[in-house]
Amino acid sequence: MTRGTSDPPWPAVAGAAERLGAFAAASRWADAPESVRRTALRSLLNGLATTLASARDPAVSAAAAALGRFGGAAQASVIGRGERLDAGAAAFVNAVAMNLLDFDDTHLPTVIHVTAPVLAPALAVGEWRGAEGDAVLGAFSAGAEVALRVGLAVTPGHYARGWHITSTAGCLGAAVAAGKLLGLDASGLAAAIGLASSLASGHVENLPSAGKNASVGNAARSGILAALLAEAGQQAAPLAIEGPLGWARACGDAPDLGAIGAGLGERWEFARNTFKPYPAGIVMHAVIDAGLELRARHGLAPAAIRDVVVHGDALLLARGDRIVRSARDARVSLQHCAAVALARGRAGPEEFEEAAFDPSVAALRDRVRAREDDALPLGAARVTVTDRDGRAFTATVMHARGSLARPLSDAEIEDKLREAARAGGTRCDPDRVIGAAWRVEEPGGLARLLAAASG
Repeated sequence: MTRGTSDPPWPAVAGAAERLGAFAAASRWADAPESVRRTALRSLLNGLATTLASARDPAVSAAAAALGRFGGAAQASVIGRGERLDAGAAAFVNAVAMNLLDFDDTHLPTVIHVTAPVLAPALAVGEWRGAEGDAVLGAFSAGAEVALRVGLAVTPGHYARGWHITSTAGCLGAAVAAGKLLGLDASGLAAAIGLASSLASGHVENLPSAGKNASVGNAARSGILAALLAEAGQQAAPLAIEGPLGWARACGDAPDLGAIGAGLGERWEFARNTFKPYPAGIVMHAVIDAGLELRARHGLAPAAIRDVVVHGDALLLARGDRIVRSARDARVSLQHCAAVALARGRAGPEEFEEAAFDPSVAALRDRVRAREDDALPLGAARVTVTDRDGRAFTATVMHARGSLARPLSDAEIEDKLREAARAGGTRCDPDRVIGAAWRVEEPGGLARLLAAASG
């Protein structure tokens, strides 16, 4: 890439962005560990599933209409809709759709849903620039690793202060994914990361609204912008991430720089990515599992239940203890998760849409209480149901279905995509999409995949 000839007005101090840029530049898909390669393909398949499920949702249609008003060149596909927008707009809309139903992937140590903000720009820039599938997978993997490493460095203070870490850290990962596909070298990728730190935003207060999804879309689009600025020669401060007035300190506490560099390139955080079996906040999954277990074991009718107590760690209560006023609230409500599992014995998309307004579910939901128990680790929950005769039944789930300890199989992710395509009302042939996703590394594989998935 071409850089300016004048010296920058700061000392040449090695920082986190420089180290991450060097890692991303050196990263090669052909050399990636098998665990990373498998995770990337499974993440691609799962990301396509969640996008197809939401492609026709009003929120996604609104995003496509709004971004389409800019009238950019038709550079990239909008999955499940058949439209083509400029690369930034397509990445925005696809990222919104991937994240909309809270049905996407999760890196539990950071609670980052990394595929939406990083895969969406990789697909868009890859299509725009005529890249092959293996290059897109390599860019996606490197960008995801950067996002997760930065996320580890600012966890938990960043999220606790209200920053939506999927959007903020995801923007830095998006810049790397786009930058690799634009051909940036190590210094260019470092600049893209630093520039993205000034474009990253999104807050947790918007979690039960479309504002959360807009920030994920913005992360994807802004990451592309940061990479294009770096390609044009723009620079960022060497300590843009960890400096005294840098992104990490401005948005949280003093960063743990060791979390960024420890084993970088050898131990991949991306390989710890997991996939959701339920369209709800990840920290609510153990609540659902416990509720399903209690229903299967004891078969209590909702009317026979006097009260339900959900025990979990502070994050579960902070994110999930809420009144349900909409379907979006339901997806991040521990009360609703417990109620639908106990009342219906399942927790698919319908249980977080129409069931949010089911009177019998709502009545049971009103009898669910939350209690903090810091002895339970992140992602665990204990649910106690007391019937009207005073009998108490308890189930404790330490590792939710879909976690690293209980991962979804490839076949389960494929079934998730088939159901998502059906429920989302797209015209895509799900088996054609599945086959193309597994074969995306073959010559011409990206074009075939996007043709199958665009509908």
